[in-house]
Amino acid sequence: MPSQALASSLIALLCLIWGSTWFVIRVGLRDLPPFQSAAVRFMVAAALMTLVAHFMRKREGGTRPARWLVLVVGSLNFGASYACVYFGETLMPSAFAAVLWSAYPLLMALAGHFYLPGERIVARQWLGFVLGFAGVVLLFATDLVGLGPNALLGGLILLGSPISAMIGTTLLKKYGSGASSLLVNRDGMWIGACLLASCALLFERDAPAHWSGTAIATVAYLSVVGTTVAFGLYFWLLRHTSAYRMSLIAYGTPPIAVLCGATFLREPITGWTLAGMAAILGGVLLVMRGKRAPSTGSS
Repeated sequence: MPSQALASSLIALLCLIWGSTWFVIRVGLRDLPPFQSAAVRFMVAAALMTLVAHFMRKREGGTRPARWLVLVVGSLNFGASYACVYFGETLMPSAFAAVLWSAYPLLMALAGHFYLPGERIVARQWLGFVLGFAGVVLLFATDLVGLGPNALLGGLILLGSPISAMIGTTLLKKYGSGASSLLVNRDGMWIGACLLASCALLFERDAPAHWSGTAIATVAYLSVVGTTVAFGLYFWLLRHTSAYRMSLIAYGTPPIAVLCGATFLREPITGWTLAGMAAILGGVLLVMRGKRAPSTGSS
């Protein structure tokens, strides 16, 4: 079990990694169609995770996850979630995508209230859900509308990503707390890769793909750092701390993503963008402040 200090440090590292992946995805989509790019990313990551699981499985411990649970995690957390992210980023700036995704902790806390023992929220925390929802509405009513109908559609599609991840993570937390995170990742990534590859075959058969040096570099970074390392840490930590604490990663990710998008891609960041992000993250803060401190090893 990780100490509180180690767990906090690893959560901060995940914020940095996943905060950077949003603009890296956007860069890669300049040369590659979305589903193909995502499929290759997860095929590489699944192959790497297979090697890691082979050598680290006994050291990590944990039981073999149920087949139905792995199928759910692979289909939702990797397949559906990233299909929405990649396609959504073809229609909207990466910073907006990251800000909208920050609604995930609210969804996770709501799911924990109803389905996870010991993670119920109190009455005053519902104000946080109202504030967070207001932030999402504000983004849709201002920045996304101003960018045109394609960005509005991209925002709606992207919201399917945190919803999918919330369902998969809740079921994993409820029914797979003792399962090996390496096996969950390995099998889930292969399932997600197959689903994304199927989407590429169905919808991108004639789409041009230019495997430039930049495209290869983005896929390599996203496969190794953004997927194998990040998800390996995430699902390992999920075994030893509460689901809502893990979902705080989404609290630190949006500011990093907004900064990266503005710095490297010159993406437009308006006052409405910052106001929407502040409302969403303020809602997250209200919800999380009322939570009881988790004990190490809680499930």
